[in-house]
Amino acid sequence: MPGSTIHISCINTMGSLTSDNKAESGPALGTIKDVAVIGAGISGVVSAAHLLRAGFNVTVFERTGVVGGVWDYEPQPDRDPPFPNVRPPDPNWSEVEKEGLSTDEVALIHGPPNPCYAGLKNNIPTPIMRSSLLRWPEGSEDFVDQRVVHQYIQDIARVHNVYDKILFHTRVESVSKPQGDDKWIVKTSTFERTDSGHTLTKKTWRFDAVVVASGHYHIPFVPDVPGLSTWKQRFPERVTHSKQYRTPIPFSNQTILIIGAGVSALDIAKETAPLGATIIQSRRESKFDVLGSRLPEGVDRVAMVAEFIVDETAETAESQRLEPGQAIPGKVVLEDGKILEGIDRVIVATGYITSYPFLGDLEQPLVPWQDADERTLITSDGYITHNLHKDIFYIPDPTLAFIGVSHLVSTFSLFDFQAQVAAKVFAGQAKLPPTSVMKEEHRERKARFQPGDRFHSMFAAEDVYIEKVLNWVNGDLAKAGLDPLPGMDEEWKANYKDFQGRLKGS
Repeated sequence: MPGSTIHISCINTMGSLTSDNKAESGPALGTIKDVAVIGAGISGVVSAAHLLRAGFNVTVFERTGVVGGVWDYEPQPDRDPPFPNVRPPDPNWSEVEKEGLSTDEVALIHGPPNPCYAGLKNNIPTPIMRSSLLRWPEGSEDFVDQRVVHQYIQDIARVHNVYDKILFHTRVESVSKPQGDDKWIVKTSTFERTDSGHTLTKKTWRFDAVVVASGHYHIPFVPDVPGLSTWKQRFPERVTHSKQYRTPIPFSNQTILIIGAGVSALDIAKETAPLGATIIQSRRESKFDVLGSRLPEGVDRVAMVAEFIVDETAETAESQRLEPGQAIPGKVVLEDGKILEGIDRVIVATGYITSYPFLGDLEQPLVPWQDADERTLITSDGYITHNLHKDIFYIPDPTLAFIGVSHLVSTFSLFDFQAQVAAKVFAGQAKLPPTSVMKEEHRERKARFQPGDRFHSMFAAEDVYIEKVLNWVNGDLAKAGLDPLPGMDEEWKANYKDFQGRLKGS
């Protein structure tokens, strides 16, 4: 490959794992010493910090060049996703080795930019979106822009010496535990620019435990709406996913069809409306559609799109560039039969697919969620992470943990709490229930799951989750004569109660 070199290194052995037969109440995790953390966003940073405080050897793998995850703003957006894109894709790790790619192209593929846009602000108030490791700067407002949030995450990493443990531009390509082995085998690829181009260095590591904190805002979900892929093919610059959105300026004085009713849809509407945009929001009504009252005045909320139709008089089936001020030549049919015309831009703000491509056959993208077995983590729905205890521990082998899976939560606060719990369990100070009990609890949870629900949602109810987990962990800590986990402080609880009231009243 021109301008690049691929290095293969030998296995890096880290620590040892011995058996521990004393843990009769649950699975024996053995002696955990060396822990890999995948991702250096808020989940990865707080996980690494709490593990370091507990005395573990920690290595953090981050595929970009910065700490901050989704709060790191880069003007360069990611590449367009496929249209449609409805299930977890098969990884294509060798794509970076394709002939003819420039160094910049390899960098974009190897460590894709996050979806952060220039005007992004937190939608959870800072008093309940904070880590126990560091308070927000004195005088911080409830809602701050991404630069403030990004700096806060970086400050946590700096204060707690996480930076020293991070390997930047390093993506994890495989995490596995071979049968009969007691360690996780982690394979990575590190991108580095050189005077002549770039290098890609492959390396294999061994760890006692792995924390997956890679987030779930990487792979855009693009619904399979009839005609949408044709519109994208014909008018590629006019039809995009919200992950490509960066600033409102290109949308000034245009008629925008936004598909979706989440935070990105709301923010894009709020940013483009003052610049003269006419906004139509197409969405499917649900109990999670709670942001409508916060939309700018004049937004037309309509039914979900049923079909995109290209004008029959269009001259070509090939990609074409429309003139400024020229609307897309076609019409949009909604599920209620209404027809929209004169659309200049389509923004698909329909969320993301949860995927952990480095986990191999633990992802089963062709299996329906109902058919997941007791090993599978990801199925065709691209949302549920199966077989986790308390949204953290992989039941078949709890030395694999996940931080940041829970949805519609206070994010920073809850992920920080989950990281503390993981550290206590890895240290052997808190014991997991027997595997059979964890499996049964998971089965009962899935049995309660209804179509239209969000499996990992703790909408206005995470305080109940925290209390249950605290009772378990602190019960074990008390038996061992150790100090309890404090959980959330009274200030957080008071602010969360107010926030609950606002949510339930919306």
